[in-house]
Amino acid sequence: MQPELRNTRAHSSFDWRRADRNSAATNRRFVGKGRALLGLLLVAGIFFAVLFCGATSVFGQATPGGAVASRTNAASGYNLNFGFNLPNQPRDVDMAIRILFILTLLTLAPSLVMLMTSFTRIVIVFSFLRTALSLQGTPSSQLLIGFSLFLTFFIMAPTYQRINQEALQPYSAGQITSQEAVQRASVHMRNFMLQQARQKDVEVFVSLAKLGPTTPEQLPMHVIIPGFVLSELRTGFQMGFLLFIPFILIDFVVAIVLMSLGLMMLPPAFISLPLKLLLFVLVDGWTLLVRSLADSFRV
Repeated sequence: MQPELRNTRAHSSFDWRRADRNSAATNRRFVGKGRALLGLLLVAGIFFAVLFCGATSVFGQATPGGAVASRTNAASGYNLNFGFNLPNQPRDVDMAIRILFILTLLTLAPSLVMLMTSFTRIVIVFSFLRTALSLQGTPSSQLLIGFSLFLTFFIMAPTYQRINQEALQPYSAGQITSQEAVQRASVHMRNFMLQQARQKDVEVFVSLAKLGPTTPEQLPMHVIIPGFVLSELRTGFQMGFLLFIPFILIDFVVAIVLMSLGLMMLPPAFISLPLKLLLFVLVDGWTLLVRSLADSFRV
């Protein structure tokens, strides 16, 4: 019985030593966390002390005579002030409203570029082209959008030049007011959109707005813009359908040939994709597509 007791004691002493090591490691972790917490509290205390000194200087400046303010500023180099300084003069209020209006226009500028220019039709046609070629990410979306923007600048260049000559330059020279400049610029944009939009699409929104018989010069912009966008979507889808026809024929022929050869397990896309790219390159597809887009806007 004695050897068994000695073994039990030895085993028991070994368990106690391991427990002591675990408790020591735990204590070290707690000590480390305590030091980190103490450091955070110290930093927070310094921060609030700085805030208190700044607030004291602010309240000291508000006292009459300025004696307390001078003593506080001499004691602390920090000033902290919370609040809004509202304009008191009507001219300042008008300037603030103008700045807010300009910032709002800058925020809406991408939407205006996409909806009131040729960008919509161009980017739709490029998207259909990539889908017809069975290309997932080539060319990339960033490349297509960038090329669409530059092509939009090229197509809209005559309109922008007329706006610059008749609206922006006279306004910069102080010859006309801002309202007259906006009115002259809107006339050129109105003419561009009405030339590209179908009459049927514009009449849809005229009937929805219940305007009655109205001349094109008297149509408001909130009727012309949606009619122009609807017409651009229709034209873009028509051009996309025409792009799909030759590539669908290539897919159809390749699928028939593979079935006749008994190659049922071979995906037709592996054969049709190189043929599509070869056909598109041989006919100089990018040049034809860009020329067709430019001619569709009657540049």
